[in-house]
Amino acid sequence: QVQLAESGGGLVEAGGSLRLSCAASGNIFRINAMGWYRQGTGKQRELVASTTTSGDTTNYADSVKGRFTISRDNAKNTVYLQMNSLKPEDTAVYYCFASRPLPWGNYWGQGTQVTVSS
Repeated sequence: QVQLAESGGGLVEAGGSLRLSCAASGNIFRINAMGWYRQGTGKQRELVASTTTSGDTTNYADSVKGRFTISRDNAKNTVYLQMNSLKPEDTAVYYCFASRPLPWGNYWGQGTQVTVSS
């Protein structure tokens, strides 16, 4: 099993910044990607950003490109999401995930609330 501990959510005004952290522990063998999804009230869960543990590939949702940056510290088994120029529509619960090849699959954090006031 892989455990994911998230931190860094909170309330911020529009235009502000937050940084989310997600630390992986447990059986981290062969984690090949980590990242963040989010789910707003009444909305489907969507991929926000992801990165391979090798760092050679990152992906962002179109809605966050140029504002959010994902980074990782492999020595700490931690991934970060720096969120700048936040908008009210970024309000959601943000879930960290870690991926391992099959048969293991994906693991999820408990979620952290991000609220952006207008």
